[in-house]
Amino acid sequence: MITLHTDFGDIKIALNFESAPKTAANFLEYAKNGFYEGTIFHRVIDGFMVQGGGMLPGMEEKSSNAQIENEADNGLSNKFGTLAMARTADPHSASSQFFINLKDNNFLDFTSKTSQGWGYCVFAEVVEGMDVIEKIKKVATGNTLGHGDVPLEDIIITKVTVEEA
Repeated sequence: MITLHTDFGDIKIALNFESAPKTAANFLEYAKNGFYEGTIFHRVIDGFMVQGGGMLPGMEEKSSNAQIENEADNGLSNKFGTLAMARTADPHSASSQFFINLKDNNFLDFTSKTSQGWGYCVFAEVVEGMDVIEKIKKVATGNTLGHGDVPLEDIIITKVTVEEA
């Protein structure tokens, strides 16, 4: 169990090592090393998702570890309350950034091993704290340094705690 302590409240996350072993291990490593502490939720789209895990206040990108293999072909779906890895157009470009689905986003699921079909790897789910996500999704957003949907007030992950099973 991983808890993201934010200035909006706590979000408890259960990782799915069975279906997404490499991705869950990647997230756990970032969490244990304190990487996410001080980062912000830098992209918020009500009715879609909230994204974090790679930017500091002021939209300064944090240097992350190597990119990981996309495990989106694991049978998990981008359903409400699940976490998936954010990435670029390259299907295997995920590193530290993640997003929390605010609704069932099945169009983000794996369909084939093609550039259009890879989808976004679900690796965890929120088990407590969706009320916090509900608060986050309602913040005012705008454009900052060429990025859209950026919260006008910083939503900071102040601390991360990891409880080993």
